[in-house]
Amino acid sequence: MKHMNDVIIVGGGVIGSSIAYNLAKRGQSVLLLERGRLGMEASAAAAGMLGAQSEMEDTGPLFQWARQSRAMFPQLSEELKALTGIDIGFVREGLLNVALSDVQEQELRAREKLQRAAGEQAEWLNAAAAAKLEPALSGATRGALYLPGDGQVEAPLLAAAFAQAARVLGAKVQEFAQVQGLLTERGRAVGVMTSEGPLYSDHVVVAAGTWSGQLMAGIGVDLPVYPVKGECFSVLTTKPLPRKTLFTTGCYIVPKAGGRLLVGATVVPNSYDRKVSLAGLAELMDRARLLMPTLGEAEWEKAWSGLRPQTTDGLPYIGKVPAYDGLYAACGHYRNGILLSPITGKVITDLVLGGGEDSFQPELDLGLEIGSVTRSEAGSETRLGTGSETRSETRSQTGTLTFSAMGSLLDAFSPDLSGQSKRIGRREGNLFSATGKELHSIEAAH
Repeated sequence: MKHMNDVIIVGGGVIGSSIAYNLAKRGQSVLLLERGRLGMEASAAAAGMLGAQSEMEDTGPLFQWARQSRAMFPQLSEELKALTGIDIGFVREGLLNVALSDVQEQELRAREKLQRAAGEQAEWLNAAAAAKLEPALSGATRGALYLPGDGQVEAPLLAAAFAQAARVLGAKVQEFAQVQGLLTERGRAVGVMTSEGPLYSDHVVVAAGTWSGQLMAGIGVDLPVYPVKGECFSVLTTKPLPRKTLFTTGCYIVPKAGGRLLVGATVVPNSYDRKVSLAGLAELMDRARLLMPTLGEAEWEKAWSGLRPQTTDGLPYIGKVPAYDGLYAACGHYRNGILLSPITGKVITDLVLGGGEDSFQPELDLGLEIGSVTRSEAGSETRLGTGSETRSETRSQTGTLTFSAMGSLLDAFSPDLSGQSKRIGRREGNLFSATGKELHSIEAAH
């Protein structure tokens, strides 16, 4: 007799662990499989920026999802700490997107108008005002776009907290579980084949980062995902840290606890080589010191790299895989995996339980502030872990995402890449979603 799980999740990074947590919270029997150690791939390498505004070049579907997901973090931080004792290091001190040239200034001034029109807080600061807010900024600063709503977390701790919370709520977790392929019968996913034998389930979620496409290809599904290597380093300083994350073309500096500054990141597409190159670090250091000159006086700590999963159009694959019932994809988040992990976990859970893209559960409505509009939730009640949530009807207002709007946005991330696909905004070979202009590749010497 086959031992069945409700859901098997392939991939124990921040995305897979978030899905496991949300499914366990809703009473599902969950098996989370990770080929190595939990959260030790892209999730461990991430800076943890919650750049819903700083990372986006337009106000399309990815931006709408990003700002809703960002708004989930205050409550999520409390929930995870209550369940696991892990503090994910949620900080909302804002971000300065710094212009060091005329072209960058023009782009950021245009982005200020775009963000404000979308109902978000954004303020252009001239050089003097930016220096007053963050004295560590370079004298070459032309000005900065101040985004007070963006924040950060400790990415490895977030991934660990999701996984541990899932365990607390009853999920089973297996590390060093080599998934060799997906099992299907008569047009339905029924489990996975591991190096130890088959495991069966009613639903299978592929959240294996850059390896997701290879698993899908084994059952004839074309879901192209490719790695983009990013190299980072960190330093220690006894001087006062900047309070805000600093971000400019080709470089970001994220202040962390304990006098630590995290600096990233190079962009090397189509590379599975995890080695950290001297050339990449050298150029990254030059860019970082141009942004914050005192960084050169800091003490070296360490360097590392990660493989970010990217797609051809820059949008993640989130949703049902149309060729097989019971099969779901949650991959290709590129630089937004940490930021999008809360909403991805909830949406995949709703799809698994509801069976359709128009059947989102009211749990998605967390009373979140979207832009300058707050949802009305008179008489709302939430019980952690019971799946029992009651919400007043969501009103359609400027800046508010209704459930039907969420379903519509999900079309943009659909894993359906057929000619009849509802997926919108596809631009082959053009990474327009997050960093096409904001972080240029440092590849010349690689």
